[in-house]
Amino acid sequence: MTDDQFEKFMHVHSGLPREAPGSQATLGLLLQLAGDLPGQPRILDVGCGTGPAAVPLAVATGGTVTGVDLHEPFLAGLAERAAREGVADRVTGVAASMDDLPVEPGTVDLLWSEGSAYIMGFDAALRAWRPLLSERGVLVLTECEWLTDTPSDEARDFWAAYEGMRSTPGNVAAAWEAGYRVLATYVLPDTDWDEYYAPLAARIDSLRADGFDPDVLDAAAAEIGVRHRNSSDFGYTAYVLKPR
Repeated sequence: MTDDQFEKFMHVHSGLPREAPGSQATLGLLLQLAGDLPGQPRILDVGCGTGPAAVPLAVATGGTVTGVDLHEPFLAGLAERAAREGVADRVTGVAASMDDLPVEPGTVDLLWSEGSAYIMGFDAALRAWRPLLSERGVLVLTECEWLTDTPSDEARDFWAAYEGMRSTPGNVAAAWEAGYRVLATYVLPDTDWDEYYAPLAARIDSLRADGFDPDVLDAAAAEIGVRHRNSSDFGYTAYVLKPR
């Protein structure tokens, strides 16, 4: 992707409530599945975007949250969201790469990552993030997976660039190999995809009316179409993991 393409892609996605499938209901469920956390837990949200997880986690747990993202406008959105929810004193945004996190080993009680581990690769993320967890620490992340052994050609072509994409059994095995116990897995419902794609579709329509680059908008719309036509072939699965 060229710099110009990247800038246009980010413009399409600017102002969206989230950058991956998910919901507040799913966040609440995963937080329950994570079990007992220390009082005022230290939370790290990797690939935090504008804070659709970071801010609710701060509200729900009473802990401190560090949100990490490389896109500065996302971090500005995180600060604005935290201020609106009254948790600005407990939510901090940091511009950093997820494979070089500015965090001391053993200091994270809850490491959270929605739809971003693929950037490193699921296995690499598991290995890199495990040393950061405290003695009672838990890792919660979502990963796109095959839901069938026979996905359509269209779905395979769309995900061809993600060579490490697997099904749940393969990722469970990878988590065990990386030194984790799998406390729970949960396939995100279609409504969690709607939470992501409905605002994106509205944004595409608005930008079309403004005369924005049609090729960029067509690519974004095509992504939504692939999901709608192949929803039984792939989906996001949440993993709740604890070092063993």
